[in-house]
Amino acid sequence: MAFDIEMIKAVYDRMPARIAAARALTGKPLTLTEKILYSHLWEGTASSAYARGASYVDFAPDRVAMQDATAQMALLQFMQAGRPQVAVPSTVHCDHLIEAKVASTTDLKVAVDKNKEVYDFLSSVSDKYGIGFWKPGAGIIHQVVLENYAFPGGMMIGTDSHTVNAGGLGMIAIGVGGADACDVMAGLAWELKFPKLIGVKLTGKLNGWTSPKDVILKVAGILTVKGGTGAVVEYFGEGATSMSCTGKGTICNMGAEIGATTSTFGYDASMARYLESTGRADVAALANGVKEHLTADPEVYANPEKYFDQVIEIDLDTLEPYLNGPFTPDLATPISKMKEMAEKNGWPTKIEVGLIGSCTNSSYEDIARAASLAKQVAAKGLKTKAQFTITPGSELVRYTIERDGFISTFDSIGATVFSNACGPCIGQWARPGAEKGEKNTIVHSFNRNFAKRADGNPNTFAFVASPEMVTALAIAGDLTFNPLTDTLTNEKGEQVKLDAPTGDELPKLGFAAEDAGYQAPAADGSGVQVKVSATSDRLQLLDPFAAWEGSDLKGLKLLIKAKGKCTTDHISMAGPWLKYRGHLDNISNNMLIGAVNFFNEKTDNVKNALTGEYGPVPATQRAYKAAGVGTIVVGDTNYGEGSSREHAAMEPRHLGVRAVLVKSFARIHETNLKKQGMLALTFANEADYDKIQEDDAINIVGLGSFAPEKSLTIELVHADGSTDSFAVNHTYNEQQIEWFKAGGALNIIRASVK
Repeated sequence: MAFDIEMIKAVYDRMPARIAAARALTGKPLTLTEKILYSHLWEGTASSAYARGASYVDFAPDRVAMQDATAQMALLQFMQAGRPQVAVPSTVHCDHLIEAKVASTTDLKVAVDKNKEVYDFLSSVSDKYGIGFWKPGAGIIHQVVLENYAFPGGMMIGTDSHTVNAGGLGMIAIGVGGADACDVMAGLAWELKFPKLIGVKLTGKLNGWTSPKDVILKVAGILTVKGGTGAVVEYFGEGATSMSCTGKGTICNMGAEIGATTSTFGYDASMARYLESTGRADVAALANGVKEHLTADPEVYANPEKYFDQVIEIDLDTLEPYLNGPFTPDLATPISKMKEMAEKNGWPTKIEVGLIGSCTNSSYEDIARAASLAKQVAAKGLKTKAQFTITPGSELVRYTIERDGFISTFDSIGATVFSNACGPCIGQWARPGAEKGEKNTIVHSFNRNFAKRADGNPNTFAFVASPEMVTALAIAGDLTFNPLTDTLTNEKGEQVKLDAPTGDELPKLGFAAEDAGYQAPAADGSGVQVKVSATSDRLQLLDPFAAWEGSDLKGLKLLIKAKGKCTTDHISMAGPWLKYRGHLDNISNNMLIGAVNFFNEKTDNVKNALTGEYGPVPATQRAYKAAGVGTIVVGDTNYGEGSSREHAAMEPRHLGVRAVLVKSFARIHETNLKKQGMLALTFANEADYDKIQEDDAINIVGLGSFAPEKSLTIELVHADGSTDSFAVNHTYNEQQIEWFKAGGALNIIRASVK
């Protein structure tokens, strides 16, 4: 029996009529994306057609999911909303705060002790407000959601950018900041600009060494880290229907790395098989009853160029495995070209560690195919040359693969099994020797490989690949090894070739777990006390941000002019800082410490205009705040790319930054800034970025008539007395302007309860 089955029935009951109305309004056949979006309008049945990439639309998501690092701030905000219970089904998953160091059992025990006050807070606040709670060790949020909550045709939001994983089960699942989650849990509409549509037609069928991961690695190479911005990617074709449901999840999961709003697939037999295998035959039966509404209209896939804004076609018959990286997930290299690329770029070719698992690739099928390669180590007289680790995605998967002998197979090649948690993928990896900063190479099946992401070492060259390719490369210990063509020398001096990986899509004996790790909320939470200590350095109740003072912003100082890539990792690092995710003031001490200062090419080193001295970014900003001086942050293209973490918006807001001005924003970060009452501005002319000097006094003019599609003006007063001025753009609509005026969206929610 599935969770929230009555909610799923209600979604399917209203879907046919709403889709028919949307088809009539638009006057054309509909894509799957459009069907799901139009069937989840806040207004109910559509009264007008919406323009892709232009119309702001209010939606009514079916559910909310939060992971422990982001749930802290999301729920601290929800506590201020004045609501007695969440308005939609919601869950919290404890997966980010478990450090991978020794092995699963030891690491989990340490984490439970170390993070007790955070887990107690999340457990109690979930209990009080009717939120499902998944305990530490239960698994990674996205895997647990796929196994328990995702359903074809549904719409969910989650406080993690890889919420998009649920697209593997035919959902529109979108990563958001905690303030967005707070809105939906409070029973309010959720706003999104109606997305553009990218269609990816998959022909042929995966075979041999290729896997679903190679599809998204290739797509990332085509679209780059920002090519999907503002768009939903919809996959279709014979290649899509021949793929497993969890393989589809892998593709959707890493769609976050191309900046896509989300990715999805139409309902098919693989999804029905997965639902049945994970104890949700009732959901499969319901989906089968409306299956024509859970995929695009036939005309769309027959002539995709007419219905999508962009179409990409990939032939799976000829697709080869890819390795993406280092330092960015869109630098795509087919395995046959890796030797050439490594030599050309001077990449270290000795592989130190191979890591498989994570929310992207920890399905039963993934582990089974990797285990089929691990078995060949002994059978062919080989020894694994690199360290090897496995991070299971959930207790359901871990228990099942242990039962089926895969963990003992990995043990035989000296592997380490980490906890069912994010671990190295989110920077929670106590890697011995990483502090030395030595140049080295690792390969992993995760989704992100930004500098310092996994182990904190800026000189770790991380390459992303499928679990089976990671396993083969770890066995070889060589980045240039191509298992499709190359041989290895075994202990007897013989040349042996690895056989292509094999593995069952789903366990023949079914999934099993003694304790999946779920804790249901109290039936009546009104008497539950939320646990937050007044002396805690990890949790801090929030105070409302101040409302806009009603005038132009004058005399702002430049905090930093960031150069080049500035992701949410650069703005608010993870790793050791995760422990402060529930304490806004403490975590603000990591604000922008990873951003490169344009003026001196250094990180965490900016000029204090009040003293003329250089120092850390957070300390400099605190000095400005203490002096009552507002500041501005200037950035480059795709600013805020990466994780959904709203701390990257809340920290500048908390410390007194008034505006962020960049060449372009990543979608989630721009929304997060708006939600917190910040000004998120873009250069009308990107060349104006070069006009901003280190000692400028900066004015933002035109706020008295702040209005949608109306530019504001930046005035620069340089140190020599000369001036510059130029126009800056914004994407605020009327509602978002009210957020700015009120000092943040949460202030409006709070006011509506009084």
